[in-house]
Amino acid sequence: MPIDATDTTFEQAVIQRSYEKPVVVDFWAEWCGPCRMLGPVIEKAVEERGDAVELVKIDTDANPRVSQQFGIQSIPAVKAFKDGKVVDEFVGALPPAQVNRFLDRIVPSEADALVADGGEANLRRALELEPTRVDAKVALARLVPREEALQLLANSTGFAAEGLAAQLRLEEDPNLAEAFAAIDRGDTETGLDTLIGAIPASTGEQREDLRRAVVGVLDDLGVEHPVAREARRKLASALY
Repeated sequence: MPIDATDTTFEQAVIQRSYEKPVVVDFWAEWCGPCRMLGPVIEKAVEERGDAVELVKIDTDANPRVSQQFGIQSIPAVKAFKDGKVVDEFVGALPPAQVNRFLDRIVPSEADALVADGGEANLRRALELEPTRVDAKVALARLVPREEALQLLANSTGFAAEGLAAQLRLEEDPNLAEAFAAIDRGDTETGLDTLIGAIPASTGEQREDLRRAVVGVLDDLGVEHPVAREARRKLASALY
């Protein structure tokens, strides 16, 4: 059942509560026809998600302070809160399918939770639920034997998946395996230098795998990492 909040209770019912779970706020008024259309739709959609999300209703006529605070100019207006902040919103009486898509963006799916928890069993279950999830494939590929990992990553796109698949193929070369071992133990610069240094003498698929592997490591480091900035320059020089 939705909770009716007021100017006085909004902080506790919405802001504080949103640190525990997502809170969806429906700004409405008794005289508003579209509000009466949306109300049952959003209540049903929230109810279907069990205790994963909470619905709070705000009567804008009776609670002008909160309505003004969040710039409510047209109703119905719906705002989703997480960790004390608005993370998504819409205005107007959307049909059920669009309301469900809105909630899907806010409430983690079962697969989301399984991937976040990690572990082989959870990741396998996540892929049963959502077989195309690349993040689950990459995480599981790090836990299983090489051949199964390569099967998991086959036809998966993205820097992480392509980089890990390339690493698995390149690790058959003892010299390159040591480069990945250096990266794993935190000596990232040395490992990247070894991989990049192997590019000029490489050809064909090995050259492409070296590029993929380096790009995968750089993506994991992030754009602003100092080692990544210098490694990108070295990679460009080795390739071109």
